[in-house]
This record gives sequence, C-alpha cells and structure tokens, in this order.
Amino acid sequence: MRPVRGKRIVAILAAGGLTLAAAACGDAPDETPSGSGASKAAAYKACMVTDTGGIDDRSFNASAWAGMQAAKEAQSNVEPKYVASTAEADYEPNLRQFVTQKCNFILAVGGLMGGATEKVAKENTSQQFGIVDSSIAGVNNVFPMQFATDEAAFLAGYLAAGYSKTGKVATYGGLKIPPVTVFMDGFADGVAHYNKTKGKNVAVLGWDKAKQNGTFAENFGDQAKGKTITNTFVSQGADVIMPVAGGTGLGTADVAKASGGKISVIWVDQDGCKSAEQYCDVFLTTVVKNIKDAVEQAVADGAQGKPLTATPGYKGTLENDGVSIAPYNKFDGKVDAGLKSEVDKLKADIIAGTVKVESANAPK
Repeated sequence: MRPVRGKRIVAILAAGGLTLAAAACGDAPDETPSGSGASKAAAYKACMVTDTGGIDDRSFNASAWAGMQAAKEAQSNVEPKYVASTAEADYEPNLRQFVTQKCNFILAVGGLMGGATEKVAKENTSQQFGIVDSSIAGVNNVFPMQFATDEAAFLAGYLAAGYSKTGKVATYGGLKIPPVTVFMDGFADGVAHYNKTKGKNVAVLGWDKAKQNGTFAENFGDQAKGKTITNTFVSQGADVIMPVAGGTGLGTADVAKASGGKISVIWVDQDGCKSAEQYCDVFLTTVVKNIKDAVEQAVADGAQGKPLTATPGYKGTLENDGVSIAPYNKFDGKVDAGLKSEVDKLKADIIAGTVKVESANAPK
C-alpha cells in the first residue's frame, strides 16, 4: 500500500460481501483481468453514503469519493460504491441498504449523518462503519474522521485580513453545525490575530464568534442563494469572502468572477483550483480538509485486514497535514511576500503551540 503523507489512521474491519444494482449506486469499474492465474485477495466492499450535496459537490462528498477511488488504486481488492442522498430522510435507508448488502465498510459523509449512523450502527454491532466530520461516543464500530479546520482557517483569516483592500472580509455557512462553524471560528480568530498584531481593525461580516451567530444559506447546493448572500456582503464592503457551504459557495465564485478582480474567494475542503478550476482566477487559497487521504488510508487498511479500533479515530491537524491552506495558485504573484512569510510563521507557531487556536466547535 502506498503511504498517505505520513498520517496514521485506524479503522475496524468487518467481514461480508455485497451485491448492488448499478442503477442504485455509483460504482467503480472492476479493473482486475478475468481468468488471471494469480491469487486475488477477497473483495473488500467499501460503500459510501453521500450527504445531500451529492457526489459532485466539489467539496467534502467529492473528497471522500476520491479517497475511496484512491484506496482502490492502493489495494486492488477494494471495490468502492456509493449511493447519493437527496434529503436527510435518505440517510438511514441508504445506510441500511448497505448493511443488508453486506458491505465490509460503510462510510457516512458529513456530520448531519451522525444520528442515523449511530442508530444503524448500534443495531448492527458486527458491521464496520466510518463517518466524516463526526464522532459517536460509546459506539465502537464507527470509525470517526474529524478535522481541526479552525487551525487552517485561522491562517486563512489572517491572510484575508492582510490581503483585503477594503478592510472588510466575510464568511458564511451552509448550515449552522459544528463542522461548518469551526471554519468560521478559525477565520474570525485569524482576522482578530492580524488586527492585534498589526494594530488594524479589519471587520468580519457574516459571523460573530462570541455570540455564535451569523449568516447561513440553509443548504449546500443552492448557487443562487450563494450569489444573494455574496452580493449583500459586497454591498457592505467585503472584498474577500469564505463560503463554507459546498456547492452553494459556487455562487460566491460566480460573483467574484464577474467582479473583474475586485472580489476574492477563499474556498474550503478541496483546493478550489483543482475541484472547481474554472474559478481558479478568483481563489485566493483554500482551507483544505484532507478527507481524501483520511478515507483512502482507512479503507486501504481495512482491505489489508488490519485489526482496527474506533478510539481514538483520526483527527487531522496542521501538524499531521490533515488540514492546511492550499497554494496561492494564480494569486502567488499578487500576495505580498511579507504576508506569505507571516502566514508561514503563524503555521509554525500554531504547530508549536505558541499561538493557541480555540473553538468550541472543534473536534476534541
């Protein structure tokens, strides 16, 4: 198995087989030649249930699916499949269908799936589950993958404050849930750190960390709503905006693209210049949540038959490269070299513990 950037992840192995109708699920093709004389490891059925943003949200669902596919490249016996949820009511039946079909590993993508995953996992204790952006206390057959995105968002907030020409930056979320607001907390604190360090007064629109109150689109797939929210921020003077809203955030990218360079966007989850490259011109950077590598390692480990445990699970940090900020890409020549150096130093200080990043919404 090829290594995944030095991270160590644990998961639990459960046995079983799977039969799924192609119409019901996304399916990675079987690339193993038929009739081969070589011995082949037993198929390891890795089955993923998306959140409502869908498999092609250019954000966390897409990242998780990329991890599934990468695990197949690392371990040829992995057979990844997915089923898409179109509404929250789909979570439980989607999970149950994969239990019935005896998947080896069932991945729930997104913190909103915590309740459904807990219920189904408690009823099927011999079945291995995994979940992104949540942990379920006392349920040993659910492997949690969580991310301290407040650390990376802290860097992004500092960068946004330093890059802003108007002295106003903004952020908004898809839903008011901890995996979203943890980004917003870090962003606001990064701006505050810039203000304290530089004696400035850059304002953050869209989120009040102290009050835990701000702007939300109430979904992860409505680009029109993203445009409306963004236009409001722009009218209030914001010129750097961080949407934490999956596909809804593409509406922000649209507004920025039409602004002729006046508005910049900080993307989240996957490097925007890779996941939504048509908007690369407007992405100052991305707060990366390395879901892909975390999922890849968990599935590949399971496929090798490693004995795994749900505790402590996996927590991505700046130190283990589980979270980061992406390269500046097309903004590389636009960001002042001194600001870049300050962001690099800030990252080192966070890792060393000399700068504290704290959010009540961060994974423990």
